Amino acid sequence: MEKIERIELYHVSIPLKEAFYPTWIPGYPQTHNRFTLIRLRTTSGVEGISAGVAIEREREGLGSLLGPYLLGIDATDISSVAQRIREASYLGWRNPWIEAAFWDIRAKVEGKPLYQLFEPQTQPVSSQPVYASLGELRPPERRRKDLDALVQKGFKAVKVRVHSATLEEDIRVVEGAARFVENRLHLLVDANQGWPVSLVKRTPVWDLERASRFAQACEEFSVGWLEEPLDMHAFDDLALLRQRTRTPIAGGELNSGWQEFKVMIEKGSLDVYQPDACMAGGITDSLKVMKACREKGLDFSPHTWTNGIGFLINLHLKAAWGGTGFLEYPYEPPGWIPACRDRILREPIEVSSEGTVRVPQEPGIGIHIDEKALRRFGQRFYKITPLRLAIHTVRQKGLRTALDLKKARENP
Repeated sequence: MEKIERIELYHVSIPLKEAFYPTWIPGYPQTHNRFTLIRLRTTSGVEGISAGVAIEREREGLGSLLGPYLLGIDATDISSVAQRIREASYLGWRNPWIEAAFWDIRAKVEGKPLYQLFEPQTQPVSSQPVYASLGELRPPERRRKDLDALVQKGFKAVKVRVHSATLEEDIRVVEGAARFVENRLHLLVDANQGWPVSLVKRTPVWDLERASRFAQACEEFSVGWLEEPLDMHAFDDLALLRQRTRTPIAGGELNSGWQEFKVMIEKGSLDVYQPDACMAGGITDSLKVMKACREKGLDFSPHTWTNGIGFLINLHLKAAWGGTGFLEYPYEPPGWIPACRDRILREPIEVSSEGTVRVPQEPGIGIHIDEKALRRFGQRFYKITPLRLAIHTVRQKGLRTALDLKKARENP
């Protein structure tokens, strides 16, 4: 049994070379790539790693909430792990990204790359085609140079963002990209309407009528899919939108686990399902979505816009799908580039001249932390071991209560 004997949590903040203006938060200059890193170690020394995207230091209390729940648990018992993370969400907030660290341990123990643990019958997938997922709203004149650089770099597909005040402006963005790329790149479009944020500037919010008119316009430009054209909970309207257009409808990156996806699939809300294992219910729920997509003849292409660790986790899900189709590759020079996105990894995840990335074949996820970079950009804010937990409990609850709690944990 691979029991967890140590849990560490880090704040990581990597400065970007230039400010990045994500379309999903209009007017917001993102100057750092921030996330929470978790490192687990079992009694036999096996390590598991995962990361969850962060805006600031919002997870300060995560360790004291989750540490006692997870310390001592069998790391390979994924169903119990998922249940404990779910239970903790009732007491605090959702952190499905943590589950991947346990999958990392289990895959290492079983001696398999993670994707073959998901789907044992899957043949080795050495590489995965990716699409350049651009993150800013830029006018067509500026995008021409960007798109040309993507072709030169080897990409075979690109996703542009639309988030303008008017429908006409959004159509102009897509038309400009389509006319310029012609047959050189597959064109995808993201409207970022799934979870509108008006933190700085008021974000444009689409209704079914505007989404329908835009999706129909996309047909002329052979757009591969239209992503998040409506609120992520507008299940019925999304299903109606699918009936009104030949453009495939995609989404699901931030939907809350299998129960929501199950309803979406039953209602026929999407053509392409895009759960992110670090955001939308964890790996367990993403696998349920993948299975349902196979059964229903739907497409599956995980969202990956988090950080290098999150990308690798979702890369294994796509490899388990069979390595077919394109996977999202977050990329928007000069701000959002591999050197910043993957800064605490020993090597950034680069795209080959064929427009693919390498799928790790070693046991586990294939995450290799650059310890020097972690010390430079990370700050450990929590560490727990059995001894530390015992001391903490005695101080907080008293010796008698601490002994009673210890006995209860050992004899559930």
